[in-house]
Amino acid sequence: MTTRLYSSPIFLEHVTPPGHPERPDRMRAILRVLEDPDFDRLDRAEPTAADEAVVLLAHPERHLERVKAIIPEEGLGRIDSDTTASPRTLEAVLTAVGAANAAVDDVFAGTADNVFVVARPPGHHAEAEKAMGFCFFNQAAIAARYAQKQHGVERVAIVDWDVHHGNGTQDIFWDDPSVLYCSTHQMPLFPGTGAKGETGAGNIVNAPLAARDGSSQFREAFNSRVLPALANFRPDLIIISAGFDAHHLDPLAEINLVEDDFDWATGKLMDVAQRSAENRLVSVLEGGYDLDGLSMSVAAHVKRLMKG
Repeated sequence: MTTRLYSSPIFLEHVTPPGHPERPDRMRAILRVLEDPDFDRLDRAEPTAADEAVVLLAHPERHLERVKAIIPEEGLGRIDSDTTASPRTLEAVLTAVGAANAAVDDVFAGTADNVFVVARPPGHHAEAEKAMGFCFFNQAAIAARYAQKQHGVERVAIVDWDVHHGNGTQDIFWDDPSVLYCSTHQMPLFPGTGAKGETGAGNIVNAPLAARDGSSQFREAFNSRVLPALANFRPDLIIISAGFDAHHLDPLAEINLVEDDFDWATGKLMDVAQRSAENRLVSVLEGGYDLDGLSMSVAAHVKRLMKG
């Protein structure tokens, strides 16, 4: 099993205000844990920035222009109280998009069985026309559209286990049965979407968890809702919106997962990818704000990707 890792120093250059949970130290913590000899076999690569036009696969041009307009020459530009931009934010988000799309190319070329994209800022809260929740462009959604356009993929599944519902991904694919979106998340919690009754064109599968739920409830949600939907859909590609803020140490939510839960869920999705998608799986980092919880969870996730 060949696992590729994409990351870039530019992701440290997206600067947020002091005390902001989505901070460059997240990247440093992940890259530090991946220096362990257990990860020597990782095929590490540095991505290049996507052309701005690629963003238009999932966002209209007016959204791209609005994001560009708030990029400051110095200091911080602000979209809302949570979502700020610094001078190199646009380069960072375009490189995150480029990394996710390169990962799609890799799994279709067979140069990697699966790929983990360690990038920031995250993307799954970015709706078609709205940046919010730390997110500017929706990397997972753009990668799904890119797979369809560039590789003729018929069915893409996006599985999101971030503790916050991916309202942006749901918004973009709400009426598109060619993309299955499955999400486990705490509810009620920001952004307030993700009820079971939100089903789109039958392609949206939400499996909300309650505050203080843990491993058993998370695995039950996977087993009863996510995995049956995937089996029925038979995706040609799986994209994971891999947030690790459902870890019990995370300060922004109240779900009590441990590292083994992310190992388990990764394995289940790899099984689906093996059965229906010739192992093609791309994982894109989303949230995770306690540095220990984040780094330990990422280590478990990547070890499972490497094991096959």
